[in-house]
Amino acid sequence: MSRRLTGKCFCGAVQYEVADEFVYAANCHCSNCRRTTGSAFKPFAGIEREKLALAEGHHGLIHFGDDSGHDAHCSRCGSLLYSLVRDGAYVDVAMGTLVDDPTIRPTAHIFVGSKAPWFTIADDLPQYEGHVVAGPGEV
Repeated sequence: MSRRLTGKCFCGAVQYEVADEFVYAANCHCSNCRRTTGSAFKPFAGIEREKLALAEGHHGLIHFGDDSGHDAHCSRCGSLLYSLVRDGAYVDVAMGTLVDDPTIRPTAHIFVGSKAPWFTIADDLPQYEGHVVAGPGEV
């Protein structure tokens, strides 16, 4: 049995558990991620959808999108908790909502072609203009 991590929104109304079995992680600089987080980029970690479970606040989520892909926010405080991606098969957990420290770390910066002009990437991670073309276990 794998280690379980907890996460929650800013106000604590929505809480979740997720297996510490993330298969990819990156920093996304696209304009949508910047707008939903209010930050220069969104650090996220991806995992199969069934490995994330809401512990509290089942009715406290609002979704922007549909069953094949959406952003899930707390309806009370607005925190972005995760994004449903890859035709609903995976969730990209907003790493800033994790209470516990995951074993994975972001491995790349994606969508740097649309990054905020006022932000300078200062690490040595690979940078991609758009999405990384990869297999199922990669970004």
